[in-house]
This record gives sequence, structure tokens and C-alpha cells, in this order.
Amino acid sequence: MNGRLFRLLISISVSSLLFVFGLRWLEYAMTYHPAGYVPGANWTPPANGADVWFKAANGEQLHGWFVRATQQPALATILHCHGNGGNLTNVGWVAEALAKRGYDVLVFDYRGYGRSTGKLTDELGLYADGDAAYDFLVRERGAKPERLVLYGQSLGTTVAIDLAARRRGAALIIESGLSSASEMAARALPWLPGWLHWLGKNRFESARKLAGVHYPVLITHGTRDEVIPVELGRKLFAAANEPKRLEIIEGGDHNLIGNGGEQYLGVIANFLHTSLNNPDN
Repeated sequence: MNGRLFRLLISISVSSLLFVFGLRWLEYAMTYHPAGYVPGANWTPPANGADVWFKAANGEQLHGWFVRATQQPALATILHCHGNGGNLTNVGWVAEALAKRGYDVLVFDYRGYGRSTGKLTDELGLYADGDAAYDFLVRERGAKPERLVLYGQSLGTTVAIDLAARRRGAALIIESGLSSASEMAARALPWLPGWLHWLGKNRFESARKLAGVHYPVLITHGTRDEVIPVELGRKLFAAANEPKRLEIIEGGDHNLIGNGGEQYLGVIANFLHTSLNNPDN
């Protein structure tokens, strides 16, 4: 091999490695936007709420707020999995609103978010944190799986769906969800050929996993969602088993519960009332 060819091969190898590392960096930057703990009044738990701690499988300490229903006994327990940005202080009001509707609610932070230790590096960490939250509710708070609702928003839908495909539950709520990482990449990075999507660390095969969910599913999505296109919500609905319900919110953006207020909460409450009180589900 002459020197020129050798230098060319080295250059191609280095460029390829830089491309892969650059793509992985871009994937991480687009997927996770954690906000750490900064002491302040916003870290006061909501009304009827308390700080709780539990461990992930790798030993990381995860922090959450457990908010008790305004009226006891609670209708059911909701495990809420928030999106990729901020921390649980952004969704404490959601837990409080659901508690006023009669539900015990756990909102929690993934590793590296808020007061939770560690750092997310891939989807497996997300799923492990979801498992830890589920186990905390069942083992420490006495939640019955047949009265346990899994609720995910945005990136949190990947956690809720993965849990629902493997663990018992009463109902699954998917708000502004994605069908897969590849389909998200096709829209967010149209310049990247589909055959290179496998270079990413995350798969987020939510549509595929929904085939393994056999309890009621509510899928909500806004027509003006500029983060995750409404078409991906429709793909999730097509993949889900019956009983299932699709609510396309005309004019709704990515944060449906934030913009929909009491009317949107009414949609959730109606779905849960039907799902939790129908013995055929």
C-alpha cells in the first residue's frame, strides 16, 4: 500500500468517526434538555404533596413528588412521565390538577434532571427510571396495578409505553407522542439518509411496543404540534390495540394540557372514568 492510499484511508476513517460522534452528540442534544436543581420556592411540593425518593436499578437516587387525591380513597394512581425538558417543577401543577380530580399522582425526575442523581445516556436509562417509579408506587405506596394509570407526555410517552408493554396497568395516556426515533429523525433531520438512522443510540420503538399493550389507550395530539408532528400520533393510534381512543386537538400545540386547561383535563377524566369502571377493559 503506497503512502497516498494509506493517508486517504486514514482520512476516511477519521472522518467517519467524527461523523458518528457528531451525530451522537446531535442526537443527545436534541433528545435531552435537563434542568438541574436550583434551590427556590418552586421546589415546594404542590398541595397534598410530599418529596419522595427511590432508587433506580443502578443505584441512582431519583426524586419525585407524590400528590395525594383531594378526596380519599383515590379513584386510582397516576404515574406521570414528563417530557425531555426542565424538571418536575414544570409539571407539579399537573399533578395538583389531577389530584383535585380524585387521583393520587407521582411526578418524578429522570436521572440527571432536578434533584435526581446521575445522567441519562440512552433510552435504557429512561426505561429503568420508569421501572423504579412503577415499583415505588406498587411496593411503597400500595398502588394496585389494576388501578395504576401510566401517563406520558412527549419524550415521557416512550417511558409510559415501554412500561405498559411490560407491566400491568389500568390505562395508558399518550400525549404528544412519537412513534419511533427513526421517524422523528426523518422529520427533524431530513438531510440524513434513512439507512444511517441505525447509528443513533435510541430506537424509541413506541408504535411497535403498543402491540403488547392490552388495556385502554388514550392518544392525544395537537394539529399545530411543531415538535412532534400529529402524523406520528396517528401512527401510534393505528398500532394500538382496542380499546383505544384518539383525540386530535384542533389548533393544539405540543403542550396540550398546558393550553387546554380544564377542557383538556375533562377529556382525560372522561377516558379514565370509562376505562376504570368498565369491567370488560
